[in-house]
Amino acid sequence: MRLNAYLARAGVASRRKADDLIKAGRVTVNGELGQLNTFVESRDRVEVDGTRVAKQPLAYLLLNKPGATVTTASDPQGRPTVVQLVPGEPRVVPVGRLDADTTGALLLTNDGELAHRLAHPRYGVDKTYVVELSRAPSDDQIEQLAAGVELDDGPTAPAQARRVTKNTIELTIHEGRNRQVKRMVEAIGHRVTRLHRSRYAGLSADDLEPGTWRELTADEVQRLRRGA
Repeated sequence: MRLNAYLARAGVASRRKADDLIKAGRVTVNGELGQLNTFVESRDRVEVDGTRVAKQPLAYLLLNKPGATVTTASDPQGRPTVVQLVPGEPRVVPVGRLDADTTGALLLTNDGELAHRLAHPRYGVDKTYVVELSRAPSDDQIEQLAAGVELDDGPTAPAQARRVTKNTIELTIHEGRNRQVKRMVEAIGHRVTRLHRSRYAGLSADDLEPGTWRELTADEVQRLRRGA
């Protein structure tokens, strides 16, 4: 396991911040200064600022994200974060992002390899949203969303889109661009008034109260690994 991934599994820092610790000379492996390309095995002794660290057990949590929470581990503006809603040990981080006002299924884990694969566009992980619009879209506009619309960073891939109620649609996408659903809706001349992610990679949190979480089952973890 690469050293930065080991530090992330130990709950020391994210991989990016672990790289900063390594470059600052604060990490040793078996008494030698760690490098960005250092690989760690189970028998190795890893220390940060002279204190030994060890990998934490892998954890996979599914959260029903409430509104008015940010999808980060900490927020400089002091807003509530999703990490504050789950246990502090073992340390987990969110997979991908949801806007502060977006609710629904959010996966948190310390399995860095799986998180990277789930977030990578190459693997086309399904993300299903229930989207409430400010006014009723036409059937043609819903078909536009399904076929793909032009955004400032290029056209979107084909999606699944269907009407749920007069002003509400269900949209399943396989990409992970910033604010993608809202931007797609704006591209057909509408505005999102409420956005809820009902499923992520086949997982639904709709049976959980907003702000609550559960651990994934072993079968669910295996399905995620096979899918990614």
